[in-house]
Amino acid sequence: MAEHFNKKSGLSGTVPLGSFNSMFSFTGSWKVDAAATKALAMDGFYFPLYKAKLISDDLLLRDDVKRAVPHSWDPPLLASFIENFGTHIITSVTIGGKDELYIKQHHSSQLSESEIEKYVKDIGDQRFLNMEHQTLNAPLNYKEKDVTVIFRRRGGDDLVQNHAEWVHTISSAPDVINMTFLPIVSLLNGLPGIQNLSRAVDLYLELHRVWAPAPVNIPGHQRKEPVCPSLQFSLMGPKLYISAEQVSVGRKPVTGLRLSLEGSKQNRLAIHLQHLAILPKIFLPHWDSHVAIGPPKWHGPEEQDCRWFEPIKWKNFAHVSTAPIESTETNIGDLSGVYIVTGAQLGVWDFGAKSVLHLKLLFSKVPGCTIRRSVWDHNPCPTFAQKLDDTSSSTSGDNSKLAKIVDMTEMLKGPQDVPGHWLVTGAKLGVEKGKIVVRVKYSLLNY
Repeated sequence: MAEHFNKKSGLSGTVPLGSFNSMFSFTGSWKVDAAATKALAMDGFYFPLYKAKLISDDLLLRDDVKRAVPHSWDPPLLASFIENFGTHIITSVTIGGKDELYIKQHHSSQLSESEIEKYVKDIGDQRFLNMEHQTLNAPLNYKEKDVTVIFRRRGGDDLVQNHAEWVHTISSAPDVINMTFLPIVSLLNGLPGIQNLSRAVDLYLELHRVWAPAPVNIPGHQRKEPVCPSLQFSLMGPKLYISAEQVSVGRKPVTGLRLSLEGSKQNRLAIHLQHLAILPKIFLPHWDSHVAIGPPKWHGPEEQDCRWFEPIKWKNFAHVSTAPIESTETNIGDLSGVYIVTGAQLGVWDFGAKSVLHLKLLFSKVPGCTIRRSVWDHNPCPTFAQKLDDTSSSTSGDNSKLAKIVDMTEMLKGPQDVPGHWLVTGAKLGVEKGKIVVRVKYSLLNY
Protein backbone atom coordinates (compact mmCIF):
# COMPACT_ATOMS: atom_id res chain seq x y z
CA MET A 1 0.00 0.00 0.00
CA ALA A 2 2.86 2.40 0.80
CA GLU A 3 4.39 1.57 -2.59
CA HIS A 4 1.05 2.44 -4.25
CA PHE A 5 1.07 5.87 -2.58
CA ASN A 6 4.67 6.41 -3.65
CA LYS A 7 3.88 5.58 -7.29
CA LYS A 8 1.04 8.11 -7.27
CA SER A 9 3.64 10.70 -6.26
CA GLY A 10 6.11 9.56 -8.92
CA LEU A 11 8.51 8.06 -6.37
CA SER A 12 9.95 4.55 -6.06
CA GLY A 13 10.50 2.40 -3.00
CA THR A 14 8.34 1.22 -0.11
CA VAL A 15 9.32 3.79 2.54
CA PRO A 16 5.99 5.37 3.63
CA LEU A 17 5.39 9.01 2.74
CA GLY A 18 4.05 11.43 5.30
CA SER A 19 0.75 11.55 3.36
CA PHE A 20 0.41 7.76 3.67
CA ASN A 21 0.96 7.86 7.44
CA SER A 22 -1.48 10.75 7.77
CA MET A 23 -4.26 9.06 5.79
CA PHE A 24 -4.13 5.87 7.88
CA SER A 25 -3.42 7.73 11.17
CA PHE A 26 -0.15 5.85 11.62
CA THR A 27 2.42 6.85 14.22
CA GLY A 28 5.17 7.11 11.59
CA SER A 29 7.31 4.37 13.17
CA TRP A 30 7.47 1.67 10.48
CA LYS A 31 8.05 -1.24 12.86
CA VAL A 32 5.37 -0.18 15.33
CA ASP A 33 2.77 0.40 12.60
CA ALA A 34 3.54 -2.86 10.77
CA ALA A 35 3.42 -4.87 13.99
CA ALA A 36 -0.04 -3.51 14.83
CA THR A 37 -1.60 -3.92 11.37
CA LYS A 38 -2.83 -7.07 9.64
CA ALA A 39 -4.13 -5.50 6.41
CA LEU A 40 -4.98 -2.15 4.80
CA ALA A 41 -7.75 -1.19 2.39
CA MET A 42 -9.14 1.98 0.86
CA ASP A 43 -12.05 3.08 -1.30
CA GLY A 44 -13.33 6.39 -2.57
CA PHE A 45 -13.89 8.88 -5.36
CA TYR A 46 -11.34 11.16 -7.00
CA PHE A 47 -12.54 14.28 -8.86
CA PRO A 48 -9.69 16.08 -10.68
CA LEU A 49 -10.65 19.44 -12.18
CA TYR A 50 -7.32 20.23 -13.80
CA LYS A 51 -3.66 19.30 -13.64
CA ALA A 52 -0.64 21.57 -13.92
CA LYS A 53 2.34 19.66 -15.26
CA LEU A 54 5.81 20.45 -16.55
CA ILE A 55 5.62 20.31 -20.35
CA SER A 56 8.83 18.40 -20.96
CA ASP A 57 9.90 15.15 -19.33
CA ASP A 58 13.49 15.81 -20.39
CA LEU A 59 14.39 18.14 -17.56
CA LEU A 60 17.80 19.76 -17.28
CA LEU A 61 19.29 21.63 -14.37
CA ARG A 62 21.02 24.96 -14.84
CA ASP A 63 24.80 24.92 -14.96
CA ASP A 64 25.08 26.94 -11.75
CA VAL A 65 23.12 24.20 -9.92
CA LYS A 66 25.47 21.51 -11.24
CA ARG A 67 28.54 23.55 -10.31
CA ALA A 68 27.21 23.89 -6.75
CA VAL A 69 27.39 20.12 -6.11
CA PRO A 70 30.41 19.50 -3.80
CA HIS A 71 32.90 16.99 -5.20
CA SER A 72 33.77 15.57 -1.76
CA TRP A 73 32.02 14.82 1.51
CA ASP A 74 31.77 18.36 2.85
CA PRO A 75 28.77 18.59 5.24
CA PRO A 76 28.51 22.43 5.32
CA LEU A 77 28.61 22.68 1.50
CA LEU A 78 26.18 19.79 1.08
CA ALA A 79 23.80 21.36 3.59
CA SER A 80 24.08 24.67 1.74
CA PHE A 81 23.21 22.95 -1.56
CA ILE A 82 20.09 21.36 -0.06
CA GLU A 83 19.02 24.62 1.56
CA ASN A 84 19.43 26.52 -1.73
CA PHE A 85 18.02 24.01 -4.21
CA GLY A 86 15.98 21.49 -2.18
CA THR A 87 15.79 17.71 -2.54
CA HIS A 88 12.95 17.18 -5.07
CA ILE A 89 11.36 18.93 -8.03
CA ILE A 90 7.56 19.19 -8.21
CA THR A 91 6.61 17.86 -11.65
CA SER A 92 2.81 18.08 -11.44
CA VAL A 93 -0.04 19.31 -9.25
CA THR A 94 -3.61 18.01 -9.50
CA ILE A 95 -6.45 20.26 -8.31
CA GLY A 96 -9.96 19.08 -7.44
CA GLY A 97 -11.56 17.05 -4.67
CA LYS A 98 -11.49 13.56 -3.23
CA ASP A 99 -13.66 11.67 -0.77
CA GLU A 100 -12.04 8.51 0.53
CA LEU A 101 -12.18 5.97 3.33
CA TYR A 102 -9.21 4.12 4.80
CA ILE A 103 -9.47 0.85 6.72
CA LYS A 104 -6.92 -0.73 9.06
CA GLN A 105 -7.46 -4.36 10.02
CA HIS A 106 -5.83 -5.21 13.35
CA HIS A 107 -4.16 -8.54 14.05
CA SER A 108 -6.94 -9.48 16.45
CA SER A 109 -9.50 -9.28 13.62
CA GLN A 110 -10.84 -12.65 12.47
CA LEU A 111 -12.17 -11.39 9.12
CA SER A 112 -10.87 -13.24 6.07
CA GLU A 113 -9.66 -11.48 2.92
CA SER A 114 -13.01 -11.97 1.18
CA GLU A 115 -14.89 -10.77 4.27
CA ILE A 116 -12.73 -7.64 4.44
CA GLU A 117 -13.43 -6.93 0.76
CA LYS A 118 -17.18 -7.22 1.38
CA TYR A 119 -16.86 -5.10 4.52
CA VAL A 120 -15.08 -2.35 2.59
CA LYS A 121 -17.77 -2.45 -0.11
CA ASP A 122 -20.56 -2.21 2.46
CA ILE A 123 -18.98 0.77 4.20
CA GLY A 124 -18.27 2.42 0.84
CA ASP A 125 -21.90 1.98 -0.25
CA GLN A 126 -23.07 3.47 3.03
CA ARG A 127 -20.61 6.33 2.72
CA PHE A 128 -21.05 7.26 -0.92
CA LEU A 129 -24.64 6.20 -1.67
CA ASN A 130 -26.42 7.23 1.54
CA MET A 131 -24.58 10.04 3.31
CA GLU A 132 -27.28 11.75 5.33
CA HIS A 133 -25.96 10.97 8.79
CA GLN A 134 -22.25 10.24 8.31
CA THR A 135 -19.61 12.09 10.32
CA LEU A 136 -16.49 13.36 8.57
CA ASN A 137 -12.83 13.11 9.58
CA ALA A 138 -13.41 11.20 12.83
CA PRO A 139 -11.77 7.75 13.10
CA LEU A 140 -14.44 5.18 13.95
CA ASN A 141 -13.29 2.06 15.78
CA TYR A 142 -15.49 -0.86 14.72
CA LYS A 143 -14.67 -2.96 17.77
CA GLU A 144 -16.83 -5.89 16.79
CA LYS A 145 -14.72 -6.32 13.64
CA ASP A 146 -11.40 -5.15 15.14
CA VAL A 147 -10.88 -2.66 12.33
CA THR A 148 -10.49 1.11 12.25
CA VAL A 149 -12.36 3.10 9.60
CA ILE A 150 -11.21 6.64 8.75
CA PHE A 151 -13.00 9.08 6.42
CA ARG A 152 -10.94 11.74 4.59
CA ARG A 153 -11.93 14.58 2.27
CA ARG A 154 -10.01 17.25 0.40
CA GLY A 155 -11.65 20.03 -1.54
CA GLY A 156 -15.30 21.05 -1.58
CA ASP A 157 -17.36 22.32 1.33
CA ASP A 158 -16.63 20.36 4.53
CA LEU A 159 -19.96 21.43 6.01
CA VAL A 160 -21.88 19.48 3.36
CA GLN A 161 -22.37 15.94 4.67
CA ASN A 162 -24.10 14.26 1.72
CA HIS A 163 -21.59 12.91 -0.79
CA ALA A 164 -23.64 13.73 -3.90
CA GLU A 165 -24.23 17.29 -2.72
CA TRP A 166 -20.58 17.71 -1.71
CA VAL A 167 -19.44 16.83 -5.26
CA HIS A 168 -21.21 19.96 -6.57
CA THR A 169 -19.18 22.17 -4.19
CA ILE A 170 -15.76 21.06 -5.46
CA SER A 171 -15.61 23.57 -8.32
CA SER A 172 -16.10 26.49 -5.91
CA ALA A 173 -13.60 25.22 -3.32
CA PRO A 174 -10.99 22.99 -5.01
CA ASP A 175 -7.83 21.83 -3.28
CA VAL A 176 -4.57 20.09 -4.12
CA ILE A 177 -5.35 16.36 -4.25
CA ASN A 178 -2.08 15.00 -5.61
CA MET A 179 1.49 16.03 -6.43
CA THR A 180 4.29 14.20 -8.21
CA PHE A 181 7.99 14.67 -7.55
CA LEU A 182 11.37 13.99 -9.12
CA PRO A 183 14.49 13.56 -6.94
CA ILE A 184 17.00 16.26 -7.84
CA VAL A 185 19.83 13.71 -7.74
CA SER A 186 18.25 11.89 -10.71
CA LEU A 187 19.15 14.91 -12.87
CA LEU A 188 22.78 14.94 -11.76
CA ASN A 189 23.91 11.52 -12.99
CA GLY A 190 27.56 11.39 -13.96
CA LEU A 191 28.62 14.37 -11.88
CA PRO A 192 31.47 13.86 -9.40
CA GLY A 193 30.12 13.95 -5.86
CA ILE A 194 26.63 12.70 -6.74
CA GLN A 195 26.90 9.80 -4.26
CA ASN A 196 27.80 12.22 -1.49
CA LEU A 197 24.77 14.36 -2.34
CA SER A 198 22.49 11.30 -2.37
CA ARG A 199 23.73 10.33 1.07
CA ALA A 200 23.29 13.91 2.31
CA VAL A 201 19.69 13.99 1.06
CA ASP A 202 18.99 10.73 2.93
CA LEU A 203 20.39 12.32 6.09
CA TYR A 204 18.67 15.67 5.53
CA LEU A 205 16.03 15.13 8.22
CA GLU A 206 18.56 13.61 10.63
CA LEU A 207 19.85 16.37 12.87
CA HIS A 208 22.91 15.66 15.00
CA ARG A 209 21.99 14.46 18.48
CA VAL A 210 24.10 14.27 21.64
CA TRP A 211 23.65 12.94 25.16
CA ALA A 212 23.74 15.09 28.29
CA PRO A 213 25.57 15.17 30.55
CA ALA A 214 28.73 14.54 28.54
CA PRO A 215 31.00 11.93 30.21
CA VAL A 216 33.54 14.51 31.40
CA ASN A 217 30.74 16.44 33.10
CA ILE A 218 29.10 13.52 34.87
CA PRO A 219 29.29 14.21 38.63
CA GLY A 220 31.80 11.85 40.23
CA HIS A 221 33.48 10.92 36.96
CA GLN A 222 37.17 10.29 37.62
CA ARG A 223 36.91 11.56 41.16
CA LYS A 224 35.65 10.40 44.54
CA GLU A 225 32.10 9.16 44.63
CA PRO A 226 29.63 11.85 45.76
CA VAL A 227 27.36 11.29 48.74
CA CYS A 228 24.07 10.02 47.31
CA PRO A 229 20.85 8.52 48.65
CA SER A 230 20.49 4.82 48.01
CA LEU A 231 17.99 2.04 47.42
CA GLN A 232 18.14 -1.44 48.94
CA PHE A 233 16.43 -4.40 47.28
CA SER A 234 17.02 -7.10 49.88
CA LEU A 235 18.45 -7.50 53.36
CA MET A 236 21.95 -8.57 52.27
CA GLY A 237 22.07 -7.37 48.66
CA PRO A 238 24.06 -4.42 47.24
CA LYS A 239 22.83 -0.84 47.45
CA LEU A 240 22.02 1.21 44.37
CA TYR A 241 23.05 4.84 44.83
CA ILE A 242 21.00 7.53 43.08
CA SER A 243 22.54 10.60 41.46
CA ALA A 244 20.37 13.62 42.28
CA GLU A 245 22.15 15.82 39.73
CA GLN A 246 19.82 18.10 37.76
CA VAL A 247 20.49 17.55 34.05
CA SER A 248 19.25 20.40 31.84
CA VAL A 249 20.01 21.28 28.22
CA GLY A 250 18.62 24.81 27.84
CA ARG A 251 16.91 25.57 24.54
CA LYS A 252 17.75 22.25 22.91
CA PRO A 253 14.78 19.95 22.14
CA VAL A 254 15.05 16.58 23.93
CA THR A 255 14.53 13.48 21.77
CA GLY A 256 15.32 10.62 24.16
CA LEU A 257 16.01 9.39 27.70
CA ARG A 258 17.99 6.57 29.25
CA LEU A 259 19.03 5.28 32.65
CA SER A 260 22.74 4.67 33.26
CA LEU A 261 24.98 3.11 35.90
CA GLU A 262 27.95 5.37 36.68
CA GLY A 263 30.92 5.61 38.99
CA SER A 264 34.00 3.45 39.37
CA LYS A 265 31.87 0.65 40.83
CA GLN A 266 29.00 1.15 38.38
CA ASN A 267 26.62 1.38 41.32
CA ARG A 268 25.19 4.89 40.89
CA LEU A 269 22.00 5.37 38.86
CA ALA A 270 21.72 8.50 36.70
CA ILE A 271 19.35 9.88 34.09
CA HIS A 272 20.65 11.02 30.67
CA LEU A 273 18.95 13.17 28.03
CA GLN A 274 19.44 12.96 24.26
CA HIS A 275 18.92 16.33 22.56
CA LEU A 276 19.45 18.06 19.23
CA ALA A 277 22.92 19.57 19.05
CA ILE A 278 21.65 22.68 17.27
CA LEU A 279 18.25 24.34 17.13
CA PRO A 280 16.44 23.49 13.85
CA LYS A 281 15.60 26.48 11.67
CA ILE A 282 11.88 25.81 12.04
CA PHE A 283 12.32 26.38 15.79
CA LEU A 284 14.15 29.71 15.52
CA PRO A 285 11.07 32.00 15.31
CA HIS A 286 9.66 30.33 18.44
CA TRP A 287 12.71 29.47 20.54
CA ASP A 288 15.69 31.58 19.50
CA SER A 289 17.67 33.14 22.34
CA HIS A 290 15.93 36.52 21.99
CA VAL A 291 12.40 35.02 22.27
CA ALA A 292 10.84 35.39 25.72
CA ILE A 293 9.57 32.01 26.93
CA GLY A 294 9.39 32.54 30.69
CA PRO A 295 11.21 30.48 33.33
CA PRO A 296 11.30 26.68 32.97
CA LYS A 297 9.23 24.72 35.48
CA TRP A 298 9.96 21.49 37.35
CA HIS A 299 7.17 18.91 37.67
CA GLY A 300 7.21 15.71 39.68
CA PRO A 301 4.95 13.24 41.47
CA GLU A 302 3.33 13.79 44.86
CA GLU A 303 5.32 12.25 47.71
CA GLN A 304 2.19 11.17 49.55
CA ASP A 305 0.52 9.54 46.54
CA CYS A 306 1.32 5.89 47.25
CA ARG A 307 -1.07 4.68 44.52
CA TRP A 308 1.87 4.87 42.10
CA PHE A 309 4.43 3.14 44.36
CA GLU A 310 5.56 -0.20 42.98
CA PRO A 311 8.11 -2.53 44.64
CA ILE A 312 11.20 -3.39 42.61
CA LYS A 313 11.86 -6.79 44.20
CA TRP A 314 10.18 -7.18 47.59
CA LYS A 315 7.39 -5.05 49.07
CA ASN A 316 9.40 -4.42 52.27
CA PHE A 317 12.28 -2.83 50.34
CA ALA A 318 12.83 -0.24 47.58
CA HIS A 319 9.91 1.07 45.51
CA VAL A 320 9.52 3.20 42.38
CA SER A 321 6.98 5.97 41.81
CA THR A 322 5.47 5.11 38.42
CA ALA A 323 3.38 8.30 38.14
CA PRO A 324 3.52 9.82 34.63
CA ILE A 325 5.15 13.27 34.57
CA GLU A 326 3.62 15.71 32.08
CA SER A 327 3.08 19.44 31.92
CA THR A 328 -0.38 20.34 33.18
CA GLU A 329 -0.38 23.47 31.02
CA THR A 330 -0.17 21.77 27.60
CA ASN A 331 -3.17 20.46 25.69
CA ILE A 332 -3.54 19.30 22.09
CA GLY A 333 -4.57 22.30 20.00
CA ASP A 334 -3.71 24.85 22.72
CA LEU A 335 -2.77 28.03 20.85
CA SER A 336 -0.89 29.62 23.77
CA GLY A 337 2.14 27.38 23.24
CA VAL A 338 3.39 23.99 24.39
CA TYR A 339 5.77 22.78 27.09
CA ILE A 340 8.52 20.33 26.15
CA VAL A 341 11.07 18.55 28.34
CA THR A 342 14.46 20.26 28.73
CA GLY A 343 15.73 18.66 31.94
CA ALA A 344 15.43 15.68 34.29
CA GLN A 345 16.40 14.66 37.81
CA LEU A 346 16.17 11.48 39.87
CA GLY A 347 15.38 11.60 43.57
CA VAL A 348 14.68 9.36 46.55
CA TRP A 349 12.01 9.74 49.22
CA ASP A 350 13.50 8.28 52.39
CA PHE A 351 11.06 5.88 54.03
CA GLY A 352 13.77 3.68 55.54
CA ALA A 353 14.10 0.33 53.78
CA LYS A 354 11.04 1.24 51.69
CA SER A 355 12.66 4.30 50.06
CA VAL A 356 10.98 5.38 46.82
CA LEU A 357 12.79 6.35 43.59
CA HIS A 358 11.06 9.12 41.64
CA LEU A 359 11.57 11.27 38.54
CA LYS A 360 11.23 15.03 38.05
CA LEU A 361 11.19 16.77 34.66
CA LEU A 362 11.99 20.33 33.64
CA PHE A 363 9.56 21.86 31.13
CA SER A 364 10.20 24.88 28.91
CA LYS A 365 7.58 26.73 26.90
CA VAL A 366 7.62 26.90 23.08
CA PRO A 367 5.27 29.82 22.28
CA GLY A 368 3.28 29.94 19.06
CA CYS A 369 3.20 26.14 18.62
CA THR A 370 0.52 23.52 19.16
CA ILE A 371 0.66 19.77 19.75
CA ARG A 372 -0.34 17.82 16.67
CA ARG A 373 -0.07 14.30 18.06
CA SER A 374 1.24 12.58 21.20
CA VAL A 375 2.13 8.96 21.91
CA TRP A 376 3.61 7.01 24.82
CA ASP A 377 6.47 4.83 23.59
CA HIS A 378 7.22 1.58 25.42
CA ASN A 379 9.64 0.20 22.81
CA PRO A 380 13.36 0.70 23.56
CA CYS A 381 15.84 1.30 20.76
CA PRO A 382 16.65 -2.25 19.47
CA THR A 383 20.24 -1.46 18.45
CA PHE A 384 21.21 -0.24 21.89
CA ALA A 385 19.31 -3.08 23.56
CA GLN A 386 21.41 -5.58 21.59
CA LYS A 387 24.58 -3.73 22.57
CA LEU A 388 23.64 -4.05 26.23
CA ASP A 389 22.96 -7.76 25.85
CA ASP A 390 26.43 -8.19 24.34
CA THR A 391 28.20 -6.34 27.15
CA SER A 392 26.22 -7.41 30.20
CA SER A 393 27.95 -10.80 30.35
CA SER A 394 31.28 -9.09 31.14
CA THR A 395 29.91 -7.54 34.34
CA SER A 396 30.56 -9.44 37.56
CA GLY A 397 29.80 -9.48 41.28
CA ASP A 398 27.60 -6.77 42.79
CA ASN A 399 27.84 -4.78 39.55
CA SER A 400 26.22 -7.67 37.70
CA LYS A 401 23.38 -7.77 40.23
CA LEU A 402 22.73 -4.04 39.81
CA ALA A 403 22.90 -4.28 36.02
CA LYS A 404 20.12 -6.87 36.20
CA ILE A 405 17.96 -4.42 38.16
CA VAL A 406 18.33 -1.40 35.82
CA ASP A 407 17.12 -1.35 32.21
CA MET A 408 19.63 0.91 30.42
CA THR A 409 18.19 0.69 26.92
CA GLU A 410 17.75 4.01 25.14
CA MET A 411 14.25 5.38 24.70
CA LEU A 412 14.37 7.64 21.66
CA LYS A 413 12.87 8.43 18.29
CA GLY A 414 15.13 9.09 15.32
CA PRO A 415 14.92 9.93 11.61
CA GLN A 416 13.30 6.55 10.87
CA ASP A 417 10.27 7.66 12.87
CA VAL A 418 8.53 9.85 10.31
CA PRO A 419 6.75 12.19 9.66
CA GLY A 420 8.84 14.64 11.63
CA HIS A 421 10.97 15.38 14.67
CA TRP A 422 9.36 13.79 17.73
CA LEU A 423 10.10 15.69 20.95
CA VAL A 424 9.87 14.47 24.54
CA THR A 425 6.88 15.98 26.36
CA GLY A 426 6.64 13.57 29.28
CA ALA A 427 8.14 10.48 30.93
CA LYS A 428 7.67 8.04 33.78
CA LEU A 429 9.61 5.42 35.69
CA GLY A 430 8.33 1.87 35.92
CA VAL A 431 9.13 -1.68 36.99
CA GLU A 432 9.05 -4.38 34.34
CA LYS A 433 10.22 -7.94 34.96
CA GLY A 434 12.08 -6.85 38.08
CA LYS A 435 13.91 -3.99 36.35
CA ILE A 436 13.71 -0.22 36.78
CA VAL A 437 12.72 1.26 33.40
CA VAL A 438 12.00 4.69 31.93
CA ARG A 439 9.22 5.23 29.41
CA VAL A 440 8.72 8.34 27.30
CA LYS A 441 5.89 10.42 25.87
CA TYR A 442 6.66 11.97 22.47
CA SER A 443 4.80 14.70 20.61
CA LEU A 444 4.78 16.22 17.14
CA LEU A 445 4.35 19.99 17.00
CA ASN A 446 2.63 22.33 14.58
CA TYR A 447 4.86 25.37 14.06
